[in-house]
Amino acid sequence: MPSSNPAFRGLSGAGNGQQQYAGWGTPQPQYGAPAQHDPYAAPSPYSATTTRYLTMDDVVVKTGLTFLVTVLAAAATWAIVPDTMAIALLVPALIVGLVLGLVIAFKQIANPAATLAYAAVEGVLVGAISEFYAANWGGNIVTQAVIGTFGVFFGMLVVYKTGAIRVTPKLTRWIVGALFGVLALVLVNLIASFFTPGGLGLRDGGPLAIVFSLVVIGVAAFSLLLDFDMADEAIRRGAPAKFAWYIAFGLLVTVIWLYLEILRLLSYLQSSD
Repeated sequence: MPSSNPAFRGLSGAGNGQQQYAGWGTPQPQYGAPAQHDPYAAPSPYSATTTRYLTMDDVVVKTGLTFLVTVLAAAATWAIVPDTMAIALLVPALIVGLVLGLVIAFKQIANPAATLAYAAVEGVLVGAISEFYAANWGGNIVTQAVIGTFGVFFGMLVVYKTGAIRVTPKLTRWIVGALFGVLALVLVNLIASFFTPGGLGLRDGGPLAIVFSLVVIGVAAFSLLLDFDMADEAIRRGAPAKFAWYIAFGLLVTVIWLYLEILRLLSYLQSSD
């Protein structure tokens, strides 16, 4: 079944161990005496293949390693870098992470160097932001955000695996549309903040900001379903094993986005108390 996901272009028909032959390379029928069938000429079912296809173990291992690098980088930033210097790391880490993430996403780079480099940069960013929130709202806010993030992650994984919500083309379009809608509102709010204090009120900590933050968390949570479906689709289509690094990258982007938004929401709720 063809997929609209650009990540799977070129995989259709070539995966799952299927072979395709070009028309000019197809053996032509021979006329005259029938050829003798040699049973030993057939490839052995036990012979090693030159291509190793993606498995769920590949996805789990590569994703776990990617998340581990992010956590270690965040912990090192928190433990080693002072509060004042951690804030100074925000802008450089944000710019480097954004550029590297866009390159990986648009070029669909699937290799450990790119994914782990992105994980390390994002770990510095997450560590610096977490330290900032802890300094202003207490260390418990970070713990609560971590618990909330993994709670949403595993909750959506259960929802996906049980089939409670199926990733259909229609649902995919809705989620992608919501992603662009959230991005557009954030940009408009940022531009409006240059002319009006608080902009549209989407990030000022008020009631509207709390509602908007809840909406963003919901969109991020549903985006996890697309990431899970991408992994399953890649396995079904027989993607190469290295594609697990690209899947790990996608999951990391969504989880970090979810964590930062939960952290923001908790700061709103604590400020309103």
